[in-house]
Amino acid sequence: MSARIRAVVADDHYLVREGVRRALSSCPDIEVVAVVGDAAELELVVDRELPDVVVTDIRMPPGRATDGIDAAHRIRGRHPRTGVVVLSQYNEAAYAMSLFESGTAGMAYLLKERIGDPETLADAVRAVVAGGSRIDPDVVDSLVRTRRPSSPLAALSDRERAVLALMAQGAANAVIGDRLHLSESSIEKYVSSLFSKLGLSEEPGVHRRVAAVLAYLDAQSSADPA
Repeated sequence: MSARIRAVVADDHYLVREGVRRALSSCPDIEVVAVVGDAAELELVVDRELPDVVVTDIRMPPGRATDGIDAAHRIRGRHPRTGVVVLSQYNEAAYAMSLFESGTAGMAYLLKERIGDPETLADAVRAVVAGGSRIDPDVVDSLVRTRRPSSPLAALSDRERAVLALMAQGAANAVIGDRLHLSESSIEKYVSSLFSKLGLSEEPGVHRRVAAVLAYLDAQSSADPA
C-alpha cells in the first residue's frame, strides 16, 4: 500500500477549514496532518511537518489580501516539491494569474464551491502532488472570455504548440530549448510569435505567459472526451 498524501489546510474561517478537513479526510489516500487559521502559522507548520500538499485560502490574516498566494510562493521557494491548492470564493482571473506567475506545475486554483464535491478537491490534491495542475473551469472561462471571444490556438504552428505545451508544464525558455533541441533565442522568438497569435499584448497587470497557459489548458480541457 502506498503512503498516504499528507496535507495541511489553511483558512481563517472555522467552517471552511472544517469543511475542507472533512472532505479530504473522507478520502482513504489523504491524511490531514494540521489545520491552521493564518498565513504565518501556515508557513511555520509546513516547515515543521513537511507535508506533500497545502490547501489554502487566498485572503487570510494578517493582511487579508493575497496572503495565501504569497505564502504559497514562499513555501514553494523553500519546499519546491510541496503541492499547493488555492481555494477562493473569487472568480478572478487576476488571482489565478498571480498564483501561476512562475508556472503551473504542482499548483491548483479552485473556487470554494468545489469543497462540496470531495472528489473534485481530492483530484486537485492528487494532481499537484504528482506535479500536475488544476484550474477551476469557471476561472479559465472567465479569463478566456475576457481576453478573446474565440480561441486562435488553431493558428499556432506545430512548433509553437510544442513550446506552449512545455510552458504549461512550468518549463522556462532554457528548459524548453533543451527539450526541443533549439537555442534559447529561438524559443524566445516562438514565444513572442505565439503571444501575438493569441492576442496577448503587453497590457499592465496581464502576465502573458500565464494567460497563454490558461488558454492552452482551456483548449485541452475542451478537447477531452466527456
